[in-house]
Amino acid sequence: MILSINVAVLLAVVIVVRLRRRTEARSRFDEKLTVVIVLVFGVLIAPTSFGQSVFNAVGQLAHSLSQTNSP
Repeated sequence: MILSINVAVLLAVVIVVRLRRRTEARSRFDEKLTVVIVLVFGVLIAPTSFGQSVFNAVGQLAHSLSQTNSP
């Protein structure tokens, strides 16, 4: 039996566990490490179809927000 672990799924679990901790208990190093983990997760998930759909949805949201705020 071969067990394979998707790195993006593993990082998603690590992110959820890290973000569930109380904010007061985090050091500055902890916060920086969380940011790096989230950035690596974004790079891993970006080329997938799910990442592209999230990118398109965020782009449409940003475009609609910029249209509503312009005179």
